[in-house]
Amino acid sequence: MIDQITTPTFAVEDPATLEVVGHVRDLGPAYARAAVDRAAAAFSSWSRAAPRRRADVLRRAYELMLRDRDELATLISRENGKSVQDATDEVVYAAEFFRWYSEEAVRADGEYGNSPAGEARTIVTRRPVGVAALVTPWNFPAAMATRKIGPALAAGCTAVVKPAALTPLTMLAIAGILGEAGLPEGVLEVVTTRSSGAVVSAWMEDDRVRKISFTGSTEVGRTLLRQAADRIVNASMELGGNAPVIVTEDADLAAAVEGALVAKFRNGGQACTAANRVYVHADIARPFLDAFVAAVDKLTVGPALDGAVIGPLVSANEWQRVSDAVQLAVRNGARVAYAAELPAAPGHFYPPTVLVDVARDSAIVSEEIFGPVAPILEWTDEDDLLDHLNDSELGLAAYVFAGDLARAIRIAERLEVGMVGVNRGMVSDPSAPFGGVKQSGLGREGSREGLREYQETQYLSVDWPT
Repeated sequence: MIDQITTPTFAVEDPATLEVVGHVRDLGPAYARAAVDRAAAAFSSWSRAAPRRRADVLRRAYELMLRDRDELATLISRENGKSVQDATDEVVYAAEFFRWYSEEAVRADGEYGNSPAGEARTIVTRRPVGVAALVTPWNFPAAMATRKIGPALAAGCTAVVKPAALTPLTMLAIAGILGEAGLPEGVLEVVTTRSSGAVVSAWMEDDRVRKISFTGSTEVGRTLLRQAADRIVNASMELGGNAPVIVTEDADLAAAVEGALVAKFRNGGQACTAANRVYVHADIARPFLDAFVAAVDKLTVGPALDGAVIGPLVSANEWQRVSDAVQLAVRNGARVAYAAELPAAPGHFYPPTVLVDVARDSAIVSEEIFGPVAPILEWTDEDDLLDHLNDSELGLAAYVFAGDLARAIRIAERLEVGMVGVNRGMVSDPSAPFGGVKQSGLGREGSREGLREYQETQYLSVDWPT
């Protein structure tokens, strides 16, 4: 075990006030390998535990998260900066993954049948893949953790987890809840660190780690996939997005504005599924813009604990990146149709901003913004629009608002993305397969498919003639 006194620590900062929220241990590769030691030692007993035993732990963790909902939401708001409402919604959503996978854990399925020649019986079963390395991002510190931990534990895997250095406190709180729920020691090991590359590389080089699940940038995902290839490690990747919103000329204007607002500004735009650009049919472009700007103007900006709807960006680096993207767009001809007033606060606040006259080929359209900036573009030809949208290396999510449902579904089916919100600004649900296509990722999280990501298929051919 590590020396609690001499181990270095690092500070976790509130991005709204720049005050220190807490300190956590800054652990390195040696501790990461020791965490695998403990997870590997616990794997045998946990993988053989009755499905009901694993389910009971997850169900209890779900109940405890709801019990501690307000405290967890406050913690998320303080280390991430998101509004209290967004943080509370995240806690409830995150807890649902524990409930969902508590139910999936006991739905063990397999196959049994005769071989075609009638000489044997075929028995197909699924077994846990082994020790799983889980790497989670800062933007949803609770939900991205439980979306990985839930299926891993339900499948019978043990796990080592590295939360983002910007938001480690939520993961530590969830680990504590799982311990209170009865999770045995060693089944889940959390490694907090600022040396992310070194820690994850230590796991990728360890023969006992048989699964990597990562949520983050496409660039880092490519690196991890190259490392996974060296040992043929089972890999799940939930990577970058560039979600468009499509509004047709017959869409319900009020519903489209509300849906686009949710898709764009939830979590201050810091979500991989966030609407990155909004395409409005030219026939309704003016009334949509007026209504959208009016809705954005109602979003209060400031510290979460003061009741604001839009909090700060998570760091100074993120603030600078978003600011640079907007300035470049303006230099290239875009016009700021609206920018909110900022609070007199020291945090990393960026004003909710609406851009118009944006060129289709501009960087702010083709690259993920990850902030509260909404470029509005017009379109007239559906085929041309879809060709433009599909000409992207990314394909995570999209949103379609149309009065004719059949048309909306037709458009959705032509989009080269993994998820489409049809007449709604949300796509995430624990019971649905979350993930993208192209360079937005590999595999799915949530639903039964999420459980499969932590299982290997084995079949027995039994000499049993008919």
